[in-house]
Amino acid sequence: MSANCPTQTTPRTIQLAGVVNDSITDGPGIRLTVFVQGCPHHCPGCHNQQTWDFAGGQPTTTEELWQQIQQNPLLSGVTFSGGEPMAQAAALLPLAQRIKQAGLELAIYSGYTFEQLLNLPDPAVRQLLELADTLIDGPFILAQRNLELNFRGSENQRILKAAASLKEGRPVLEEAERWH
Repeated sequence: MSANCPTQTTPRTIQLAGVVNDSITDGPGIRLTVFVQGCPHHCPGCHNQQTWDFAGGQPTTTEELWQQIQQNPLLSGVTFSGGEPMAQAAALLPLAQRIKQAGLELAIYSGYTFEQLLNLPDPAVRQLLELADTLIDGPFILAQRNLELNFRGSENQRILKAAASLKEGRPVLEEAERWH
């Protein structure tokens, strides 16, 4: 990762800000949302400023989070949010692999754009994107805040099909009705 996006954890330990079970605001359906700790973006107006400090939060193992996911048979998916999930891409990989093996949908929020993510030097970022179904990308921009948008805070943020975007090497918008 770049110097402004440190990885604070070992590959099987995630620095966690918190978990929301039965979320209906971080993607369609009933989801478990993993809020990682640490964010280099510091977007003005961010509603998760408590997640900015990379030294904050609680170290949590992949296994602990996987147990929480397994306890809810109603989940349709898991969402990685933050903080900045891509700052802990290597730590999130084992959990993402288990999520996909279980047939659950994986969505990831990132303050980086898709194009910026492709240019990050950490290979775990691309590996994590390869496991994602959906990427909500871009920083929150207070001047573009729109409370009418589903699953986004500002109009610049895009909901992308992760696999199609990677395959085509460009952002491919998610057009499924359930995301809009």
